[in-house]
Amino acid sequence: MCCISLLQGMVFYGPIATLYRQAAGLGIFQITLIESICLALSVALELPWGLVADRIGYRRTMLLCCLLYFLSKLVFWRADRFSLFLLERVMLAVVISGLSGVDVSVIWLSCEEQDAQRIFGLTNSLGTAGLLLAAGCYSLFIGGNYRLAGLLTCCSYGLAALLAFGLREVRPPARRRTGQLSDFTALLRSTLRDPALWMLLLGAALFGETHQTVTVFLNQLQYVRAGMSDRLIGVVYAAVTLAGLCGGLSARLTRGPGPRRSGALLCGGGALACLTLALTRSPLLSAAAVVLLRVCFSLFQPLQTDLQNRMVRTGDRATALSINAVLGDGVAILTNLSFGAVADRSLTAALLCGAGFCLGALLLWRAALRGRTCRPDPQTE
Repeated sequence: MCCISLLQGMVFYGPIATLYRQAAGLGIFQITLIESICLALSVALELPWGLVADRIGYRRTMLLCCLLYFLSKLVFWRADRFSLFLLERVMLAVVISGLSGVDVSVIWLSCEEQDAQRIFGLTNSLGTAGLLLAAGCYSLFIGGNYRLAGLLTCCSYGLAALLAFGLREVRPPARRRTGQLSDFTALLRSTLRDPALWMLLLGAALFGETHQTVTVFLNQLQYVRAGMSDRLIGVVYAAVTLAGLCGGLSARLTRGPGPRRSGALLCGGGALACLTLALTRSPLLSAAAVVLLRVCFSLFQPLQTDLQNRMVRTGDRATALSINAVLGDGVAILTNLSFGAVADRSLTAALLCGAGFCLGALLLWRAALRGRTCRPDPQTE
């Protein structure tokens, strides 16, 4: 899993992902529209994939998704119009929904409970290290050759797919039961009846999608507005990626303040970063704000992943986490469309929108964990 995370983090076109699409003729609203379609399809496929993964085993699911991931990068490399970029994202939606809940379940079932947040942070950091290596290669060797960046990304994902064949099963294919549908219905009903879980998932989704949109798409528009060159954008991208390595420290840094206070502080840091980006055209302040946003989310992600897993009360872990993901993805669809529609008119307004989403995440997070104890039922594993 560690090597796969590293290789799948090596997205060589990452520093210019938005510029890559714009060079092929796509507008910002088209880009965010594609992202929203991808998320909508992910929502539709989440629950079926969760059920399938719990029935065929996690290794087979990981293998199928890694192979499709590689094929999607081949499509992206050759894409030169809206329909092909959309096809790549449709394939990616299948991958995202397939891996959702499975990758973290593999980690959760492979380690001790008290080590889970640390291992989640380490895995995220390895993915970030892959991004850092790719960003360094882009800045030093690739420059403005966007298509070469796409080809090299295909190579790294191809290697990750090959490594997936070496994964070992941590949860055998499922017990054949007559009550599978009723079990799923009970899981869904349990999730819908837990307001604290709702708020935790929605808050995490608001923060996560703001981080995704700002650090992948809007940051490049901000850099251009600040007068940065393509090569300097690559250098800043590498610095932002390096900042993401702090995710490995999440367990250590959040243990003292506790999850409720830590999550709120990190969401607040994200809001401050977005507000700074909205109000400045300074290259230095722009880079510093994106670094701050990346640091805050990198520390937040392992924390919220650990809490979600602690709140699972069933052995069908992938299905339960897929139900959680549906709620988060539903929020993400709305935030993506909002970002796209606003950014087409004003980048400043879009960044202010991101600050508002982060503040909303802060309030939801604090409300969700008020008096909450997240302990798994030992009988469910």
